[in-house]
Amino acid sequence: MVLHKETAQKTAELLLQINAIKLQPQNPFTWASGWKSPIYCDNRITLSYPHIRNYIRENLAKQIEDLYGKPDVIVGVATGAIGIGMLVADYMNLPFCYVRPEAKKHGRQNKIEGQIEARQTAVVVEDLVSTGKSSLQAVEALREAEVTIKGMIAIFSYGFQIADENFKKAKVSLNTLSNYENLLQEAERSQYISAEEAGTLSRWREAPQDWNPS
Repeated sequence: MVLHKETAQKTAELLLQINAIKLQPQNPFTWASGWKSPIYCDNRITLSYPHIRNYIRENLAKQIEDLYGKPDVIVGVATGAIGIGMLVADYMNLPFCYVRPEAKKHGRQNKIEGQIEARQTAVVVEDLVSTGKSSLQAVEALREAEVTIKGMIAIFSYGFQIADENFKKAKVSLNTLSNYENLLQEAERSQYISAEEAGTLSRWREAPQDWNPS
């Protein structure tokens, strides 16, 4: 869910400005899953632009406080959300830790890096949510450590139905600064894409696993 329309539009504008989001309906990308996609999103690029990362940091922090107050810990999902999660934690003057996709093979074999204790409350920060699978694996690891999850905040979500179903099943609330709908509106408004391309991009989201540009 997007809380603030103005923030959603501004976030989409900034991501398009620095090519953190690329739209190529005529020359699609291939995701690791094998899906053909007219969009590619890499929000880690925002870390290279101080005014943009500060905008995102402050608005993620505001959304967290509006929704949940102050949790005990901010948790980032490795690797994409470590940077922005740490910035949010610093801005809110809160402890930070992050969750690996899998436990280390050596040393202490941690899956959760940083100090967090059972019965503490946490908000999980993500840079991007697609199906929600990796994000919810981080939540599962935290719950196994008896951490109470207040919710998850992300910069951007594709808004796939499967993600909605996965978060509902896991009983985790997801809120984002921006999403696919706002992105398309901003991209068309700024003439980054044509109305015809916007239609192509809309159709892709309906069944991304079956989409073929030809």
